[in-house]
Amino acid sequence: MKLLNVPVIDLEPFRLGTKADKNLVAEAVDQACRDIGFLVIKGHGISPELIARAREVSREFFDLPIADKKRVARPSVDVTRGYTGVDEESLARSRDPNATGSDLNESFMIGPVDVPDQDYARAPAAGKHFAPNIWPEKPAELKEVWTLYYREMGQLAAMLMRVFALALKLPEDHFDALIDRHISRLRVRNYPAQLTEPTPGQIRAGAHSDYGSLTILATEDRPGGLQVCNAEGQWVDVPIVPDCFIINIGDLLARWTNDTWVSTLHRVVNPPANSGPETRRQSLVFFHNPNYDATISNLIPNTEAKYPPTTSGDHLRALYVATQNK
Repeated sequence: MKLLNVPVIDLEPFRLGTKADKNLVAEAVDQACRDIGFLVIKGHGISPELIARAREVSREFFDLPIADKKRVARPSVDVTRGYTGVDEESLARSRDPNATGSDLNESFMIGPVDVPDQDYARAPAAGKHFAPNIWPEKPAELKEVWTLYYREMGQLAAMLMRVFALALKLPEDHFDALIDRHISRLRVRNYPAQLTEPTPGQIRAGAHSDYGSLTILATEDRPGGLQVCNAEGQWVDVPIVPDCFIINIGDLLARWTNDTWVSTLHRVVNPPANSGPETRRQSLVFFHNPNYDATISNLIPNTEAKYPPTTSGDHLRALYVATQNK
């Protein structure tokens, strides 16, 4: 029977247990990735204090006047760095080029904080995946905290990719050499309190799937939250569990597994009308993406490939551009 709701899975047995413990965790993750594409993880080993610091410094940034935030505006549609304002993006367009309505959130994002050697980072195939990060002057602590958080998320993602490898009946280290120079993004989204009624059909984040290998999300339990579309076509709320992360797989990993695993549609809905200032919501989102030159081709034996081979960099670049409001 398929999972119709998002499960909570404890990673501590994988981190600290025996080979048998690891396999049990991998089996649970495999079912979640096949059935619903989402899971909530506990026992991940990330400091709650670091998460709290990242939340606080991000909130200070979004509280700045709009003129200050626009000083670090995203420079172009193909450079995934800097600030993006409310109404400047439509995530639904990544699935449907004709989708209308922009998303009711603002965001700030960075890319790799530890750039590899110049021959690799500046090669033609690298495109702008290693473009310099754009840091605001205020708050002064943001660069330090985000850099540390980015590194910690990169390590957690590497462990999750090891879980995924076992779940796919591959050697545990199968993905290691494909993610050692990853082109991941850290993006914090701020959903302002909805003090006026949105336009018809406009929501906080339109229905979309994520682009890369996996997403690590730390969000808040506030009105107007994350929903996932399950195998029966029902929108179900994703549980917000204290000190846990929400994980979902993206289009790239679904393609890598020949759609054995699902990159599921999800959205962020509006809060109930007249909910007031408490509807402000902030999400720390780490989009993990393999090395730009990692070949993405069918990993599932004895199946006919649904997609031609591509690379991580080419796959991601096309989707980054598609979602921007021109």
